Amino acid sequence: MGEVQEAIKVLQIAMSLPGMRRAETGGKSKGKKPEVSASDRVSIFLELVDAHRLNGEQHEAAKVLQDAINEFSGTPEELRLMIANAELALVHGDVEQALSMLRNVSPEQPYFVQAKEKMADVYLRYRKDKKLYASCYRDLVEKLPSSHTYLLLGDAYMNIQEPEKAIDVYEQALKKNPKDGTLASKIGKALIKTHNYSKAISYYEAALKTGQQNFLRYDLAELLLKLKQYEKAEKVLQQALDHETVNELSSLMDDSRYQVLLAKIYSKMEKIEEAIVSLQLARELQARVLKRAQMEQPDAVPAQKALAAEICAEIAKHSTAQRDYEKAIKFYKEALVYCETDNKVMLELAHLYLAQDDTEACQHQCALLLKNDQDNESATMMMADLMFRKQDYEQAVFHFQQLLERKPDNYSTLSRLIDLLRRAGQMEEIPKFLEMAEKYSSRAKLEPGFHYCKGLYLWYTGDPNDALRHFNKARKDSDWGHSAVYNMIEICLNPDNETVGGEVFDNLDGDVGNSTEKQESVQLAVRTAEKLLKELKPQTLQGHIQLRIMEHYCLMATKQKANVERALNTFTEVAAAEKDHVPALLGMATAYMILKQTPRARNQLKRISKMNWNPIDADEFEKAWLLLADIYIQSGKYDMAGELLKRCLRHNRSCCKAYEYTGYVMEKEQAYKDAASNYEMAWKYGNQTNPTVGYKLAFNYLKAKRYVDAIDVCHKVLELHPNYPKIRKDILDKSRAALRA
Repeated sequence: MGEVQEAIKVLQIAMSLPGMRRAETGGKSKGKKPEVSASDRVSIFLELVDAHRLNGEQHEAAKVLQDAINEFSGTPEELRLMIANAELALVHGDVEQALSMLRNVSPEQPYFVQAKEKMADVYLRYRKDKKLYASCYRDLVEKLPSSHTYLLLGDAYMNIQEPEKAIDVYEQALKKNPKDGTLASKIGKALIKTHNYSKAISYYEAALKTGQQNFLRYDLAELLLKLKQYEKAEKVLQQALDHETVNELSSLMDDSRYQVLLAKIYSKMEKIEEAIVSLQLARELQARVLKRAQMEQPDAVPAQKALAAEICAEIAKHSTAQRDYEKAIKFYKEALVYCETDNKVMLELAHLYLAQDDTEACQHQCALLLKNDQDNESATMMMADLMFRKQDYEQAVFHFQQLLERKPDNYSTLSRLIDLLRRAGQMEEIPKFLEMAEKYSSRAKLEPGFHYCKGLYLWYTGDPNDALRHFNKARKDSDWGHSAVYNMIEICLNPDNETVGGEVFDNLDGDVGNSTEKQESVQLAVRTAEKLLKELKPQTLQGHIQLRIMEHYCLMATKQKANVERALNTFTEVAAAEKDHVPALLGMATAYMILKQTPRARNQLKRISKMNWNPIDADEFEKAWLLLADIYIQSGKYDMAGELLKRCLRHNRSCCKAYEYTGYVMEKEQAYKDAASNYEMAWKYGNQTNPTVGYKLAFNYLKAKRYVDAIDVCHKVLELHPNYPKIRKDILDKSRAALRA
């Protein structure tokens, strides 16, 4: 438990017990208590030496050891103390003295094997000499040939990455003891190490036919799983489990491990229900294992607790994938009962609390995690997310800056910071972090992570074409490719970041570009998106669902009725199978809007609006709120639209569309100054490139009698979009005339 001082106190009490000193053990004790064996007495001395050493009390350790040497001089136990003395010499850096002591132990003496093992360890750890390390074990086999020493030599060869030699030695040992299942297991693992998988499978199968231990089935199933031979692996484990439940501890332990491995195989086969059943059985078995182990085998308890925690965490993962968050939280909590400092479990639990919008519980988990591991990147990032939710943007950015100051080219952190600064409405801060990464690493411009981050920034600042160029440089990368491709598809399907309804501003779009050209570019974009989708090879169930949804978004983008109806059917299926699946519900609403079935679209959007926001579906929530706001604006329900737009801006202060719609509502209410200030924000966060926003801003400047500002905006719009005459006629000419007047 790491409580070394308490251990020292207990051992000192043990040292003072009757029978601990030689003088007290000369004859038979007259009392009822039996004599303490010499072996146990030495063990207590050595435990105390170790405890003092761990506590940094080297002088005390040496003193206790010298007492022990005096106490046991001339007895067989003296050699154990000499090995301990060698260990103490190593602590003081005297490697030669340690080796000299160990060389003095001869084959006829007890503890020769332990002395040789310690010598080998010294050669490997302190001299980094693999040849002398192996020679110690070869010498053991030569002087004391037995299945045990052969096993030690084989393990030594495995330890120095020489599996071929290990196999020869293990096979020699197996000849001496043909029914030793442990040796058979070691040979199989050594064959796997040499990548000789087919020989390993044959070996395991042959060993099992001779009736060797059932546990070899576990090794074989594990290998078959690695080779993706799932049906064979399942069959092997089912054979291992095909027996009456035995209440012996070792049998319960084996059955629990088999069920855990079987669950992994079912997961790979996408048999999720069967995987969960196996895990539940493993959990029940593991509860019995722990109960028995505490009474019969206390040393095994820590490892069995770790397995119990792993089982609970796996059940929680499946529950999370099925969006049953309450069940997932329950099982992660149970995992922490078994292993309270498991950082991975604590992090997953914090993620779930965040998804449930329970910020206090999430913050508590993160604080505990950071107490155990100050530099935990994921916990620091989550703390930043929490600070953002509390609208404490300075603290949120501070947490990310801490990580980036240590490592400016940590692109996973940088990408999250870019998203945070966008949501905090501080996009002007982003370029300095990109520059920091460039200065820190000369290879930055060759790094896919850097291009991904640059692409994000350009996309968020209204430059989709440049964003595509940078995402394209990241799309073949194993770490960044998946996200880069999805972002490219999003841009292809929605380059101008418009909402699907979009009726509010439809009357202005005709002035920019030719409608036939627009249609052709949409078709080209859809074809590009379809090509990109073929590159995606999802590895998880959720990944497959995401791909399926994106494929049907591509179908919808064609705006052809048959395709839209086909997409709608798929979204409906996913929404029925996956509880509260925001992307599927948004897909349904979008399809209904295209099919002009606005009331049905509104029902799905209202359903989303009642759900708790979560960072995974953040963009889909925003799109849903905007689309519902668009519907409310069309119905003249400005108050209801206003609430949704405020919600958008709470979660994303750079949301151009939310500012744009708010401006429109203000304009309808003839509050031109308020309308102008909202259009200003939409113009700013759109990087002053959207002509529709420019037109509305200039128009409201004109209405608010800010003629010079109106003229400036008109010039910027016409510079980028010279084929936009309406702004010249409606606003520019009128503003100039008003100035002259």
